[in-house]
Amino acid sequence: MILNRRVLALVAAVALLPATGCSAGRGGAKAMPQGPAASPSPAASPGPVLAAPAAPSASQAPPPVGWALSDIPVFPPAPPPRPITLPRSGSVPYLSRIPTDQPVAFITIDDGFIRSPEAPKLLAAARVPVTLFLTTDAIRDDEPYFARLQQHGAVIEAHTITHPQLRGRSYAFQSHEICGSADRLGHLYGRRPVLFRPPFGTRDATTLRAAHDCGIDAAFMWKETVHKGKVRYQEGKAVQRGDIILMHFRPAFVKDFLAALRAIHRAGLTPALLEDYIPRRPAARVSPSGRTG
Repeated sequence: MILNRRVLALVAAVALLPATGCSAGRGGAKAMPQGPAASPSPAASPGPVLAAPAAPSASQAPPPVGWALSDIPVFPPAPPPRPITLPRSGSVPYLSRIPTDQPVAFITIDDGFIRSPEAPKLLAAARVPVTLFLTTDAIRDDEPYFARLQQHGAVIEAHTITHPQLRGRSYAFQSHEICGSADRLGHLYGRRPVLFRPPFGTRDATTLRAAHDCGIDAAFMWKETVHKGKVRYQEGKAVQRGDIILMHFRPAFVKDFLAALRAIHRAGLTPALLEDYIPRRPAARVSPSGRTG
C-alpha cells in the first residue's frame, strides 16, 4: 500500500511538469519588438544611442510575412548626390521636391505610432535609404525599434513632440515642439535632426523661423502619398525627379513600402537619401536648448 501511494505521487508530479515549466513561445507575425534595451557604454558611442536587439542569424530569422524578395524592384545605383543651394535667411525653406535633374526620388516615413515587425526586414532586403520623421510621443513605448531601422539605412529627423497643428500657434509653442523633438531624438539616436516635417504638412512663417532657430536646415511637404498600397499623385501620374514621397508607420506598411518602391522603379528613378541633397548651414550653432547662436 505504501509503495502504491509513492508510485501515484510520482505519477502526479510528472503530470504537473508541463504546467509549471517555462515556455519559450515564439512570437507570431504580428508580435511587436521587445522593449528598450540597455544603452551602450559611453566609450562605444559619442551619444547615448539605444542598443538595438541582436539580429537573428539567417537560420533563425522568421520568413517574411506578406512579401517576398521577388516583390522588391532592383534599382541601379544612385548617382553621386549634388546638394542644392539653400537661401540664407532667418527661416528654413519648405520643399516638396528637391530641384534636381538627377534620376532620384526620396522615401520619407512619418510618425511612428504603429511599428510593423516587417519593416526592419524590408529595409534590409530593399537596401534603399529612407528618412524617418518621428514624433517623440509616438515612439516612447518602443524607442529601440527605430535604432534597428537605423542599422538598415534609415536616417531619423524631427516631426514634433505631440504632433499638433502648428500653424497659427505662438513662436514659443512651435519652438518647444520642434526643438524639444530634435533634442530628444538626438539624445536617443546619437545624431540631432537637421530636417523637419510639420504635422499635417501645415506651417506658417513662425514655423519656418522657429525651425531655423532650432538648428533645422529645411522643412518638407511631399509630392506623393502612399496609403493602403495605393500611390496618390499631386501632379501627373508618375513620380518625377526629386519628388518626396510620404508614407506612414501604419498597418499597411508592407503594401505601402512596396508600392512606393514600384512607383519609383516605374518612373525610371532610384531611391536616394534626402539628407545628401540638403547642405548644412555652416553658421548654425545649436545650444542645449535647441536655439541657434
